[in-house]
Formats: sequence, structure tokens, C-alpha cells
Amino acid sequence: MSDILRDHRVLVTGASGFMGSWLTECLLEQGATVTTILADWNPDSHFVRSGIVHRVKNVVGSIEDYDLLEKVIGDRGIDTVFHLAAVSVEGLAFEKPRLAFEINIRGTYNILEACRVRSDLVRRVIVASSDKAYGDSPVLPYTEEMPTLGRHPYDVSKSCADLIARSYYHSYGLPVAVGRFGNIYGGGDLNWSRLIPNTIRRLLSNESPLIRMPDKGNFMRDFLYVKDAAHAYIAMFEGLARPEVHGEAFNFAMGGSWTVLEVVQKLQKLMNCEHIEPVIMNQSHGEIWHQQVSAEKAQKMLGWSPRYSFDKGLAETIEWYLEYLSPSMVGNIPSSVVLSV
Repeated sequence: MSDILRDHRVLVTGASGFMGSWLTECLLEQGATVTTILADWNPDSHFVRSGIVHRVKNVVGSIEDYDLLEKVIGDRGIDTVFHLAAVSVEGLAFEKPRLAFEINIRGTYNILEACRVRSDLVRRVIVASSDKAYGDSPVLPYTEEMPTLGRHPYDVSKSCADLIARSYYHSYGLPVAVGRFGNIYGGGDLNWSRLIPNTIRRLLSNESPLIRMPDKGNFMRDFLYVKDAAHAYIAMFEGLARPEVHGEAFNFAMGGSWTVLEVVQKLQKLMNCEHIEPVIMNQSHGEIWHQQVSAEKAQKMLGWSPRYSFDKGLAETIEWYLEYLSPSMVGNIPSSVVLSV
């Protein structure tokens, strides 16, 4: 086991969420002492089910509470901050834009300001962004030199947070790096409105997969397995030991693109459920049509590259949901569902 984070006191926001829980587990494995700030948590989450909740110091509170953030950093002697807390579902951001802006923008500048004020302690700040920060660009794949031009509430919130984070380096010298991630997938994602967990759950119930997006499911996305994403965060942590990484943004994804329908068909094939027809619902609002990310900069500057193929990552994801959902679906999982890789 690597111990590159041994003796580091780390604060993780969003630790109980899908990505945050896998990152926190990875940080613990690499020797970090982890503190989290949690507004709440789901007892069915990976954070709780895997026992991570008992291996960290949990502070109940909100990233909108600036005084709390500054106090936690000071009291716990935090030297590294991973900021992942966010409204991360595009549909929710569309329905509740004020909530998205409060958490995604205000929460980000609160974290950054607390780190600036306690720069006597904080040596590294890693901020989670998204490929959605680029907005609906006609030029693909996205590269880090392209402007962040979000239009819809979620995209705009990520564009703003991204710009604010980098401004704290350029204005105050805060050692910050920003990660712009493609669509992260994997076990533990309990946002059932998302394509991959929803499709797996429906196929396990012998039900048709639902594709919210119009145009026959031809929206295109770039994906990244959650374990590769955790590795990306660690790569940014290591990179921030070098001044040339300070203030930089990095794309992380597989560097390909798949239509929503192709992803559903991949899952059907892996689960031997190709006989079940998907249903196109045409219910998408405020989402970007085509997205693809170049991770060349991260490969060159951080030495990062994905370790999982799409099929391998999906296979592990299916196995996680089989274990998670089976107790509640005893007798209902079709006999045809046998993982084939």
C-alpha cells in the first residue's frame, strides 16, 4: 500500500457522496488523516456501508457556513483540502438553480477563502469541476485552453466555481488545482436519475431502460470509472508539490465518446439483457448534446492515464449493484442476468 499521504491532515467536502466516498477511502488507504464536513449522509451509501464513516472525523455542518470552515481548518491543522461538495445532478440544478448556485458557487468561494486565510496551514487545494464547465462547445474534444462558457444552471455553476478557484491562485498564490471530469460512473452512485445506475437497476428488474434524452438517445458523453477518478485526485495532490501545477486545470476522462443509447446497449450485452427494448422519453432539459474530453495535459504534467477500459469498469459497476440490490430483489432478478465480460 502506498503511503504518499501519511502524516497529511486532509479535509474532504462531499465525502459522503458517490465520488467523495471512493476518494476518501483511497486517501485513508494511502495514510491520510481525514476530516469531513457533512450536512447529512445516506445510510445506504458506500460511505456508510463500507465503514468509511467510522474511519474519519466527521463534522456536521455546511460549506455555506464560512466560520465553520475556517474553524475546522484551524482546529484540525488541515494541510490539504479536496473540495467535492456540490449539487451534482443536472436535473436538480435545473429545477432548483438557487440551491445549485448557493452550494456550487458560494460553497466554493467559502472553502477557498478559508484556505487563503489559513494559508499558514493549507498547502494544497484540489477543486472538483466538470466537463460541463465548458458549456456547449462546437469544438471537440475539450482542451484546458478553451473558455468555460456554461449556459444552463449546472454548467454555469461549475464554470463559475472553476474560474473562482483559479483566481485564488492568480490573485493570492493559493496552491490550487482544478479537475474537470467527464461523466464519472461506478458502484455506489445512488442518484437513480443517472443513466448507468438507473439502467442497471431496471435491467435487474426485467424492466426497459429509460433514456430521458431526445434524438433517439444520440446525446454523446465521455466517461470515467470512479477508481480512475480517485487516482486523478491523488495525481493532482502529488502534482501540487511542483509550482508549475499551481493554478492549473486538468481534464480527466477516457478520451472517447459514446451515445447514451450505446451505453445502454453495452450494459444490456454485459448483463445478457439484449432482449429488453429501451424506451426513449424525450424529457431532458438544459443538457449539452455532445461532449468529449482530451486528457493529454494530465497525462503529460501529472503522469495520469485511465487504468480501466469502459467494459471493465462497467463490469465492476454491475457487480457492485448486484450485491447492493440483490437483498431487496430476491426472486425478482431475471435468470438471464449473468455477467458476461
